[in-house]
Formats: sequence, C-alpha cells, structure tokens
Amino acid sequence: MDINMDKLKYSITLQEVIPGVIAVQAGPEDKEAVNGLMLQTAAWLQSKGSKQWHELLAGEDRHRVPDAIDRGEVFIFKHDDTIAGMVILQQHASAWDRSLWGEEGHETAVYLHRLCINRDFGGKRLGDAILRWAEQGIRFPGKDRIRLDCISSVPDLNRLYGGAGFTYKGQAPSGFNLYEKMQSPLH
Repeated sequence: MDINMDKLKYSITLQEVIPGVIAVQAGPEDKEAVNGLMLQTAAWLQSKGSKQWHELLAGEDRHRVPDAIDRGEVFIFKHDDTIAGMVILQQHASAWDRSLWGEEGHETAVYLHRLCINRDFGGKRLGDAILRWAEQGIRFPGKDRIRLDCISSVPDLNRLYGGAGFTYKGQAPSGFNLYEKMQSPLH
C-alpha cells in the first residue's frame, strides 16, 4: 500500500505485526483514542513510580500528537476496533531530535517517538513486534535507519531497544540514551 499525503510518502510492506493486530496510519477519527492510549500509558508509568510522560497527565503534549496525526506520522496497531498500540514515525528531525543528535545524519533517518501499548495487550511482546515492524514493515523513500531516544535511567526501556537490535549511540547531555538501527533490506 503506497501512501502520499502532501510530502509524506511511505509504503507499508507488512500489515500484520502479530496475529490479529494490523498496522494502519492513524486518521483524524483516531485522535481521541490515541490520546486515551497515551494517557493510559502515562498513568501506568506513574503507577510504576516513573515520571516518564508525566506531562501528559498535566495536559501537556510535547509531541503534539494530534498535529502528528494530521501530518500522517502516527501509526496505530489495531485488533478489531481496539487500538492495541501506537508509534510516531517522523521523516524529519524535530528540534528535540536535533538537540539530541546534533546536525548530522538526519537526511536518511526516521525518528521513532511515543511507542506505547494498550495495557490490555501487555505481556504479548507487542512492543517488540512494533519495533520489528518499524524496521521491516514500512519503508520511507530515501530513509535507511530508525533513530530513537529514551531516558537513560529506565533499564527496562533500554533493554527493550537493545534487545530489539538497536545500537546504543551514546548519551546526550540531557540524560537521554540514543539508539539507531539500520532498516533491513526488502526481500
């Protein structure tokens, strides 16, 4: 399925990420459900003692996800009519990404943000499956790598990315670890 929304171009090469869960681009009709999923994730993180995403619970969305949906950068993972997970995949580095990564390598990179899983799908390794899908199940013309950042003080999150084959590229002065992975060639 090739998509062209203004300057956003991509091709989904693998629709199903785990049995019964398919990847689709989020549309305006998904904004409320996506926001609910992010709030659910933020509350779950808080219940685990993490301050990660705490700004969402205060009504502040630094990633401006509704705008990202309008730009076609949000992908959701659906099981029937339920959103099981979501991720933002940006083809252009944001000011945040540039502050972490510097000014080099942005032309060929896609930036992964706000990976979250509906708690009803927790324990099914959906996070791993979404990371594999971002590497193998979607293609962006001219892009050959995926970059992401995460809080250095959250060992489980760092293990998730390292275990998914992302290469640790260092720590930004702000305390965020940087990870990068080359996209697998198409078969």
